[in-house]
Amino acid sequence: MNNQHDDKTQATPAETVSSTLSETSKKQGLSRRAFLGATGVGVGVAVSAYKFGGDLFSSPPQENNRTIEEADFRSDNYVMDVLVIGGGMAGLFAAVKAHDAGAKVAIVSKGRVGSSGLTPFAKGIFSYDKNNSDVSIDDFVKQVSESAYNTNNPVFTRQLAEHSYDRVQELKQWGFFDSPLCNDSFMRPIMERKIPIFERVMITQLTKQNGRVVGASGFSLDKLEVLHFNAKTVVLCTGSGGFKSSGFPLCDLTHDGSIMAYDIGAKVTGKEWNDGHPGSAVNSGSCYDNWHGQIEETVQITGVGVRHDLGVDLNYQAYQLGGPISMGPPGASESIKVNGGPAVPEQFKNLEMEMPPKENGSILASLFSDKGPGREGAPPGMGGESVGGSTAGMAIHKSEGLVPIDETGLSTIEGLYAAGDALGSYMSGGIYTQVGSSVAGSAVQGAIAGEAAAKKSLTLTQIPISKTNREKNKQQVLAPLLRDRGYSPAWVTQVLQGIMIPNFVLYIKKERMLQAALAYIEELRDHHSPMLMAEDLHKLRIAHETHNMIVTAEMKLKASIMRKESRCSHYRLDYPDMDRENWDVWINIFKGSDGEMQFEKQPFTMWPKFPA
Repeated sequence: MNNQHDDKTQATPAETVSSTLSETSKKQGLSRRAFLGATGVGVGVAVSAYKFGGDLFSSPPQENNRTIEEADFRSDNYVMDVLVIGGGMAGLFAAVKAHDAGAKVAIVSKGRVGSSGLTPFAKGIFSYDKNNSDVSIDDFVKQVSESAYNTNNPVFTRQLAEHSYDRVQELKQWGFFDSPLCNDSFMRPIMERKIPIFERVMITQLTKQNGRVVGASGFSLDKLEVLHFNAKTVVLCTGSGGFKSSGFPLCDLTHDGSIMAYDIGAKVTGKEWNDGHPGSAVNSGSCYDNWHGQIEETVQITGVGVRHDLGVDLNYQAYQLGGPISMGPPGASESIKVNGGPAVPEQFKNLEMEMPPKENGSILASLFSDKGPGREGAPPGMGGESVGGSTAGMAIHKSEGLVPIDETGLSTIEGLYAAGDALGSYMSGGIYTQVGSSVAGSAVQGAIAGEAAAKKSLTLTQIPISKTNREKNKQQVLAPLLRDRGYSPAWVTQVLQGIMIPNFVLYIKKERMLQAALAYIEELRDHHSPMLMAEDLHKLRIAHETHNMIVTAEMKLKASIMRKESRCSHYRLDYPDMDRENWDVWINIFKGSDGEMQFEKQPFTMWPKFPA
């Protein structure tokens, strides 16, 4: 990787991108107090204000009390063949396979590699062993399609089965199954290949020139630095996202990759679907207690066990009966009968929460047990007195993200690939169908996308990001910081949550409520998003995340209004039945030439072609 700098100084080595407080403050000529302000170390004060009615609840807009200016930032440029954005399972395999295919590659991650996003919380990974499985690949794909009411893309379902075993074997070699923490095992293949890593760097802009992606720009969360990455191809492994509700470890995921790609013309899909992980009403703020219960347990391997899980069944029960609701298998008989609700294929009704076939260990058996506070026979952290909405804003894994035009994860933008939860592959369709398939799917898709991006990059000539685009990107990156007055992103996020998270808006849908919520979201889009304000680097990140959540909310509401039927994890009270004649389609979203959000139907049988 070549490093270029506007100020002609030596690049920071990738292995030591993060600098110490004293080094950074000395370089930038900041006092300790100013540095702490710039890096948002005083976040505890902000949290206290949020909880107890301080400045965050004041009537906006407010004046910007920033301690840093545009002139304080340096701009650095880096050049590579393949840029991988994201440091989770998909990002790991994308980078490794891109490197092994002969490309110069770099990883940029908003958090720490293997320690941010959803990757650290996975406790099961699917592996299809063709030599020992009682189920053929054809039968596995058929079962998934039946469970998903054909909303899955069988190409990616088959891809999961064909490649998952090999990816799991590689993870074994790297020590992934030896520790509940992922960082060490992720870093092993990365360091062996000397792949540069830029951690705690938030990418906010993708750049397209001459009809193809040529790189990305973002900023450091620790230093006053804007970074421009010039790449021949880009692989988005940025995960999914949500609206920052409590009770589930979505953490820093806010659909950053999808919204960046949408902004340069990529098609996005899957926004009407909803993830159905509930959170416990007991200790609802604890990711550890309410996710997989025992975070110290290592990841275990699962075999074929197709189900129909984690749709909006609980949400419907809560809507009809009031909450909280005890978790149980889809379609299971209840002491109080509830008529109607999401349809479940007959063969998947009343399935016991059995342990899927596994290769080693016993953690998943405990995940499906009745042990632990508030579980009562439920899957990990999803039982007892449960409430929906803990993953509000997220769809079923692999059902939302960039629209692929082939099996490698290539998007509708030349040179831009996606993998994992950033790719709308519909690997499982609009419902959860296989325990452990999400992590395995990220590994499989990351490897395929990384290799494809590398091979493509070796046929391309580098197109430098123009000076005009670099300056434009810098202004967009820093815009919330440079505003003299505006709205606190924390306040806007709170407003958005109040609009989107209610059960009767996001999960149990009807047009009147969807339209009402949309009116509020469009107000946030048109007036508040352009006035989001940040006074330090931490709030700059929050401002960009809030903007991405607003765009995502608009997509989810409009796609939910458009799909006039109920299927899998999308349920309409006013259209409670499935409509196979009109809605055997995926809904794709893209930005029109006028900048407005546009929608199209893509029939299941048409992929990878698009409507004229």
